[in-house]
Amino acid sequence: MKILVVDDEKDIQMLFEQRFRKELRNGLIQLAFAFSGEDALNYLSQHHHEAVLILSDINMPGMSGLDLLSHIKKRYENPPPIVMMITAYGDAENYNKAMELGADDFLTKPLDFNILKEKLKLN
Repeated sequence: MKILVVDDEKDIQMLFEQRFRKELRNGLIQLAFAFSGEDALNYLSQHHHEAVLILSDINMPGMSGLDLLSHIKKRYENPPPIVMMITAYGDAENYNKAMELGADDFLTKPLDFNILKEKLKLN
């Protein structure tokens, strides 16, 4: 399973690589990283349908995660990637907007990697 992680915090890459070390080593997942919504769209246009799951932060400079979600759901329909939104703010407004735009799930920071692995059926 190829996962695209979108977050403007660059240290997220090291965190994901540490937390998924065993799954990466065993070939269960592959990780790709984009550090903005624009980078994510560039990645997706160059690697069409490779990412089956996108984990995107909501609050990023430039294109927000919600804007990215809207672009993804309009452009990538067959099959659509699963998109999970991640935010430090678990407020109803962000949640409702994300669901309205077609998010498949909503996670809050700090990320509980055990819950994420359960959702990905890696536990």
